Amino acid sequence: MQVFNVQGMTCGHCVKAVTRALQAEDAEAVVEVDLAHKQVKVQSWLKAPEILQLIHDAGYQAAAV
Repeated sequence: MQVFNVQGMTCGHCVKAVTRALQAEDAEAVVEVDLAHKQVKVQSWLKAPEILQLIHDAGYQAAAV
């Protein structure tokens, strides 16, 4: 699992937006979002820079942990 800190997520809509953005590129990606800790865990064949770009394109700032 790759772990990312994501700023700006506040609700279920944010969770869906990030999840959809990642699964649009990898339909089998496993995405776990922890709103309280502002973390997203991703199990995917996508590389970290690709995941960061997808999260950014969804409107959020992210950094790899």
